[in-house]
Amino acid sequence: MHNETFEAAMRHRLNVILITLVLMALQSSLAFSQGRGGGRGAGGGQGRGQAAPARPAPRYSDGQIILGQVPGDPLVLWDAGPTNIPLARPDTATDFGLFAADAREPSDPFMAAKPKLSQIPFQPWARALFDYRVQIRNEPYVRCKPSAGARQVATAYGTQFVDDRESKRFYIFETGGAHSFRTIFMDGRNHPPNVSPSDRGHSIGHWEGDTLVIDTVGFSERVWIDNLGVPTTEQLHMTERFTRTDYNTIKYEVTVDDPGAYIAPWKSGFYLRATPGESFEFVCQDNNQAPELIVGDGTFNITAPPYIP
Repeated sequence: MHNETFEAAMRHRLNVILITLVLMALQSSLAFSQGRGGGRGAGGGQGRGQAAPARPAPRYSDGQIILGQVPGDPLVLWDAGPTNIPLARPDTATDFGLFAADAREPSDPFMAAKPKLSQIPFQPWARALFDYRVQIRNEPYVRCKPSAGARQVATAYGTQFVDDRESKRFYIFETGGAHSFRTIFMDGRNHPPNVSPSDRGHSIGHWEGDTLVIDTVGFSERVWIDNLGVPTTEQLHMTERFTRTDYNTIKYEVTVDDPGAYIAPWKSGFYLRATPGESFEFVCQDNNQAPELIVGDGTFNITAPPYIP
């Protein structure tokens, strides 16, 4: 009698185990199907393997696009990614010198529209200076000096935009590097007649539909506008266009018009992607995470530049 009771208990336990294993297999199969787009939860019923569409670009109650922080939403930073920052594409990887690792051939049509070096209308001295800069990598940014234009927008650790509509000013805060900001006046003013050259220049802005257009003049020729060091002079007139195409993406376009360095204006750009977080206190020299770019790392020599960047 004892043996029959024991055998019945064992059979019951085995049945429970078998049923549990079957249920687990069915649950795993269902989860796999949903992960591949077979369920409405993963693909929204839009087809196998398709991600849910991005949220639309946010707007204020009056319909204007929000480029800055969306009220009530988690804080975000905007990041371009290191391989997207250069405003030019190389004809060959060696054209980028010490930046050869940043050479990419993008598949995205907008990114692929970036000019190759042979398409940029350099004046001869400007191309020679560019070739020198990519070989020594003496970017002022890594020495905590302010950057301008595209390089300020695409800074390390992300960028924040603040649209102060009450005071009619727009601010661009970079986290890394000089950890400072640029002010764009949105009140309809013009540039002053005689702007003293500076690293940021003088910026005014206006909206063209859903695009913020920023016009800047008054640059110092020592400033860099990208991480490769395409040269500019005090004659630089820069036009930047910011278009938030969806909740997570800003399309950045820039026109470089500098008759001191180029024989014609030229254009470039990149995408900025939203990432969770907020700008933090960054003391550049005390917290420099790239000392090899200042003193060298043993694989290449750092030559002091013939100027104070």
